[in-house]
Amino acid sequence: MGSEMDSDKPSRADTPSPLQVVRRALPELNGAMQRVADHILANPDEVARGSITKLAEAAQTSAATVTRLSTHLGFAGYPALRAAIAMEIGRGLEAGWTSDIGLAIGPADPPEQVLGVLASTQANALRNALASIDLPAASQVADAIAGARRTHIYGEWGDAIPARELYIRLLRIGIPVWFFDGPQSAQIAAGLLGDGDVALVVSRSGTDPATLEFVRRSKAEGALTVAITGVADSPIGELAEICFDTGTPVGGTWTEFFAGRASDTLTAGLLFVLVAQRIPDHLTANHPNGPGQPVVHPDPPPRR
Repeated sequence: MGSEMDSDKPSRADTPSPLQVVRRALPELNGAMQRVADHILANPDEVARGSITKLAEAAQTSAATVTRLSTHLGFAGYPALRAAIAMEIGRGLEAGWTSDIGLAIGPADPPEQVLGVLASTQANALRNALASIDLPAASQVADAIAGARRTHIYGEWGDAIPARELYIRLLRIGIPVWFFDGPQSAQIAAGLLGDGDVALVVSRSGTDPATLEFVRRSKAEGALTVAITGVADSPIGELAEICFDTGTPVGGTWTEFFAGRASDTLTAGLLFVLVAQRIPDHLTANHPNGPGQPVVHPDPPPRR
């Protein structure tokens, strides 16, 4: 009997947190309601303590729009939504966990739920990318990289992961490409570029100062500047001549950052394949384990 009563209790997976409810509704929102939702997800602590007027001002909309979003999400109104968020934040999660991992995954969640959340956030990021990536621009960048004298790729910290992946793939097919991270190497790399070269950066937030300076210097030297970012109207996104909006903003936690990384990697992978399509003979000529003509290494100079 006890087990039957326990089975009637809703599980954590059956009762999503209010922030999960907001996050899941994002794809169907637009305009002012989307801005409100984005602000709630980025600043849950502030929303839990603040008034409807403060939230409306932060999202540059009206209190009526905040109320409409609250009822759209299934709450009786904004006070009910704010109370639910405040209760969720106060459920005993440590501040470090909340600020780093976020609220989508709890410290006691079972592995299958953690996997499900991570997979679903990445799937959503990929859907966003499919709807956001500028394909004509991707073709233009692929043309430029395939014919460039040199391509310099820059990425810092977590952004270096998809950036370095693209570098490795392009290098394997014989593209003259270099990867850089760190402010000093960025400045040197930018100064070596010129007309006909390509400078490509990955920046999830679009605000990293060293990356911004790399784009600025590369552009001044005459190189085509390209940015892969989740925030198209960021300083880096606006400065770069071609900006790939991956459709997933940077977010405030690792879980959100991890989700956006899927869209960054998809964009970088797209560029690699488009470049490879323009020089298909390079795939067999430069792949030591692939079919076709093997790599030919020059004979070493004779010893004296």
